[in-house]
Amino acid sequence: MTSVSSTSPRPRPARDANATFVLVHGVCSSSLMWTPLQRELALLGHRSLAVDLPGHGFDAQYPAAYQAPQDLDAWAAEPSGLADVTLQDNVDMVVDVVRRVAEHGPVVLVGASLGGTTITGVGNTIPDLVSRLVYISGWSCVQRPTPVAYMQEPEFADNLLAPLAALNVGDPTALGVGRANYRTADPVMLAALKAAMMADGSDEQFRAFLNILQPDESLAVMMSDARGHADTWGTIARTYIRLSDDRSLPVAMQDRLIAEADALTPGNPYDVHTLATSHVGFLLKPAETAGILDRLIV
Repeated sequence: MTSVSSTSPRPRPARDANATFVLVHGVCSSSLMWTPLQRELALLGHRSLAVDLPGHGFDAQYPAAYQAPQDLDAWAAEPSGLADVTLQDNVDMVVDVVRRVAEHGPVVLVGASLGGTTITGVGNTIPDLVSRLVYISGWSCVQRPTPVAYMQEPEFADNLLAPLAALNVGDPTALGVGRANYRTADPVMLAALKAAMMADGSDEQFRAFLNILQPDESLAVMMSDARGHADTWGTIARTYIRLSDDRSLPVAMQDRLIAEADALTPGNPYDVHTLATSHVGFLLKPAETAGILDRLIV
């Protein structure tokens, strides 16, 4: 495994000038999360496109009961527009984006956290159109079918998500989504959420991040078979950016995902880099993250 270094990026041949980084967000997020990284990529001369998965971004659902003052009882019964969204819907949407972007040059597909399941599905579907897959503390399932299945494993024990169950609103089974109250004013819940997601950021940075999150995420996406296939996904060059201080997807689980993928395709192992930061703390280190991505263009 290699760590990010301070060496200057090597010159890139002209044939890579048209490479595009397609960025796929994680749970309850949107294309907005990628803004700091896109800025740094642009300063390095790279083109990038951040997608909004179905039901996210400006298509996200923010009921009046979620606003201030909140009506949690009413919100708990509010049907969700994400209830019928599947992992296949996410994959199909990004496949369409990649097909269009690939007309202009190589595509590097980047997924963070739950976004890893989507980019794996894209790799299974159109491996010839993806030059490289990059997982940033992303779910890269191989032996177990879903992130939920991996969450029962010992390598996940170091996560700090359990106390956050108190953020849930409504019955997930009835709603078809996990619904989290990111607008809570409970200082205990906010501290627990920060410890799990962005312990290395300031309180102001953490609250700024919370304000770009949406409350609902499809259960079907988290529980669909997301395994990579050796004959498709396994043929694409892969990079994993480990986040060593991650307490949402612990580094022990990241290392297991890397090891399982390498065992599946020993002739095509992960190119591994490490950042000492939290689950979303890589967005607070956009220059370092962009530097890793920059050096992938050869």
